[in-house]
Amino acid sequence: MTQSVSTDYLKEIMRDAKLRTLELVQGLDAQQLIGPKLDIVNPLQWEIGHVAWFHEYFILRQKYGRDKILTEGDRIYDSIAIHHHTRWDLPLIGIEETLQYISDVHDILIERLDDGMASEQDSYLYQFTTFHQDMHNEAYTYTRQTLGYPTPDFASARPESTEAGPLTGDAEIPGGEFLIGSPKDAAFVFDNEKWAHPVTVAPFHMARAQVTNAEFAAFVDDSGYETESFWDPEGWQWRAANDAVHPVYWQPGENGKWGIRRFDRIFDLPPHQAVIHVNWYEAKAYCRWAGRRLPTEAEWEFAATANGDGGKRAYPWGNETPDAQHGNIDGRALGVIDVAARPDGDSLHGVRQMIGNVWEWTATVFDAFPGFSPDAYKEYSEPLFGSTRVLRGGAWATRGRMVDATYRNFYGPDRRDVLAGFRTCAL
Repeated sequence: MTQSVSTDYLKEIMRDAKLRTLELVQGLDAQQLIGPKLDIVNPLQWEIGHVAWFHEYFILRQKYGRDKILTEGDRIYDSIAIHHHTRWDLPLIGIEETLQYISDVHDILIERLDDGMASEQDSYLYQFTTFHQDMHNEAYTYTRQTLGYPTPDFASARPESTEAGPLTGDAEIPGGEFLIGSPKDAAFVFDNEKWAHPVTVAPFHMARAQVTNAEFAAFVDDSGYETESFWDPEGWQWRAANDAVHPVYWQPGENGKWGIRRFDRIFDLPPHQAVIHVNWYEAKAYCRWAGRRLPTEAEWEFAATANGDGGKRAYPWGNETPDAQHGNIDGRALGVIDVAARPDGDSLHGVRQMIGNVWEWTATVFDAFPGFSPDAYKEYSEPLFGSTRVLRGGAWATRGRMVDATYRNFYGPDRRDVLAGFRTCAL
């Protein structure tokens, strides 16, 4: 069971998550809030209501037996029962009513918390539902990118003003036996992290930095997307079906140069920033071209958590919670930064930016750990076992309160709308 936390902390993270939601829908018109019917997005007006419903359903109704706030809420917002393609056709409530619903649920949840320490049950439920909102806030962020909406306006944003450059070479990781996953006394655990169990990692060499735009451009320019031998059969089939010839938001420019679309603007491709919005197939093809490979999930966690004494750190740099010095997280930079930035976030062996900037694809299929059992939201992990790939580390829009070096993200190998890149290992 989750450790008890203070009610002040729960109130703080709830208020912050709500603010980020409001920032992400602010300034969008009625048409943008619905948007086109695509497999990879939800109508934003539906999605923000779903998050409020999720808070209400799992805490107020399931655990505390309160009546529905919205009579038709289950018929509109239950993501498990409502097929994705029908969400544009639902009798959605208006945006003002939706925002009022969000505020009503938020206020009731805040009001029922006394001062002092929350119960273990409230500590888990309030954190999990807030982290669920954090995940959706990240999804709203890349939805704005997918649809070419303006850059979101985050009050906490502090865009980078300097270029840190590239970071080349490999770190030598000694390997050994360690416990992958979360222990039973962890402060908070997602169900797919249950439970810590021993694995042995052989010594390996891991790139100190994430793959950069310049490095990936060399693959593209060397006919990487046209050379079938670089691709797995499924990846080649995906590439052909989608007519992919470069990363999805790259745009050919003059004299062989590349541009990139970020939200609703076009920029020259920054050479030393981590490549982002590439899928697992693209990452694998690059690795084959480069004579490299993706790390396994176990290798990634070992490199990120090793403390030198056979134990684990919570984060690559230690056990201090992440801040702006450690990684590009929380949306502060409003995008990807150079891979040489944030040296304070280095792991024991000198691997940089393992938390933040871009989610990192691993070679591992997302599956259950020994001892897995689903938590209150039974559909969180289990339906995706076997069909998705593990990503680690968080991205620039991921909330630092949610992600650590044991956090497992998972997406289908064809997803390149998400905030994903990768780093490589030596063969």
